[in-house]
Amino acid sequence: MVDEERHIPRTMSSQHPDNVYSPPWLDTPLIEGDDEVEEVYQSWVTLGCEEAMWDAEGKDVDLNVVRKLLTTHPEHFHEKIIGRDHFLTYRIPNPSMEKSDKKVFFETLQSIPKHFDACTAFYGRQVNPPVFEVILPFTTSVNQLIRVVNTYRKAVVQLEEIVIDYPNVTLGDIIGKISPEKIEVIPLFEDLDSMLNADAILGRFIELTSPRYVRAFIARSDPALNNGLVAATLMAKLALDKLQHLSTNTGIPVHTIIGVGTLPFRGGLSPTYLEKFYEEYGGVSTVTIQSAFRYDYPQNQVKEAIKSINKTLPIKKRSTMVENVESVLQVIAKASQAYRAFAEVAAPSIARISALTPMRRRRKLHVGAFAYSRMVGGVELPRAIPYACSFYTLGLPPEFIGLRFLYQLSEEEFDVLKQFYNLAEDLRRVAPLVCFDNINLLLSEESKDRHELQPLREALPLYVEDLEAAQDILNIKPGPKTPSERKYSNILNNFLISYMEGNLEEARQELLRAAGFRRCLG
Repeated sequence: MVDEERHIPRTMSSQHPDNVYSPPWLDTPLIEGDDEVEEVYQSWVTLGCEEAMWDAEGKDVDLNVVRKLLTTHPEHFHEKIIGRDHFLTYRIPNPSMEKSDKKVFFETLQSIPKHFDACTAFYGRQVNPPVFEVILPFTTSVNQLIRVVNTYRKAVVQLEEIVIDYPNVTLGDIIGKISPEKIEVIPLFEDLDSMLNADAILGRFIELTSPRYVRAFIARSDPALNNGLVAATLMAKLALDKLQHLSTNTGIPVHTIIGVGTLPFRGGLSPTYLEKFYEEYGGVSTVTIQSAFRYDYPQNQVKEAIKSINKTLPIKKRSTMVENVESVLQVIAKASQAYRAFAEVAAPSIARISALTPMRRRRKLHVGAFAYSRMVGGVELPRAIPYACSFYTLGLPPEFIGLRFLYQLSEEEFDVLKQFYNLAEDLRRVAPLVCFDNINLLLSEESKDRHELQPLREALPLYVEDLEAAQDILNIKPGPKTPSERKYSNILNNFLISYMEGNLEEARQELLRAAGFRRCLG
């Protein structure tokens, strides 16, 4: 069983592939195989992250991770115990959504007891289970959560009771006792409907399972991909509010996790923007520390930032949206609609350009039988990191997409937006990343010969309106101001020229140079 005094981790290292540079302990930015095992150790011990996500959703992971950690760094783990001092949390496929990975879901659950056995052998005694929680992506109902709990209990633990040989030899006699006896499941809410119903889904789960506490995970990347910056931010904050009220009403602690990248479009948590993040996402218990955060900033700065987060979270929220739900939903709907009007048209161009984004993790092939795509209005989009990378590299920061919706807000809606989200500060952060030379080039006659850019050309006047809205309403002036920012803009222009000339290798080099300036791919 898990220690009754279990510590809730504040920082969760993840395997999101958004880093530009190599980790300090590796000579390549491509992290794969046993490198990912070492990465967990480095995240815990060198950087100070309290938890690591071991991601079996969309990629193949080593199901012997605990044994390899113990045998590679025995001196450390004799003192620090996985499951008590360091936490390892699986993200598993959702069998209701990811049809081709149903067996991976089951295989991952089956691997949990062998981690317990590895620790028992290593320490010579029973200790806390090293893995006792799993994250379920795309959670949309309480039934999905119950199925995870019951699958582990009935199809993993209770297997030891099956009679294997006459008259009474059980599987447990052959393979030993299966521990832990139960696991905890963390719902990951990724779309508007599930976020709006997060409290109802988790509330029913609490009724059915009577836990001491629960954890819930709020996504930021895919909601931004599908709905844009403003809608995704408000969706996340509304879900956090609802879960906070659930905790108050039930008396059961609800510890929330939020998945965030370093630039505002995917959440805006970086070593240099901690205070702004604390202000926006008060109440969050745990944050993801993604690859760009860990590897694209000076290591001392990264360690200090993680130390600060571990000491600071959670922060009590100052205001709540619950009394303003209808107005918030109206703002979300208008922001999402304006974003999608651009994204649906531009998507084919962005999909082509995103292929230039360099690989940082070995992922499963998301085609054919193994596909699970991100869709906007029936149009297939790349995954969030190459999607954002494409826009940044074109000089079209995705934070601005759809901002013309601000013209449509009533006075009450605009007041609600200002009350619950400091949008202007996020936009000021990315305003220097706008490249007007690229906008002009894309709209010029010179780009007409590149037919794959035609969808983006058609959508681009909407983006120009978005930039005008930012300036008219929020007084945000886009474009470079300092010599360094102008140099960055030149790199973006070089990228687009190289791409239009068909020199893709040169374009890739410019993409990487620009990403190094931003300190993330996307």
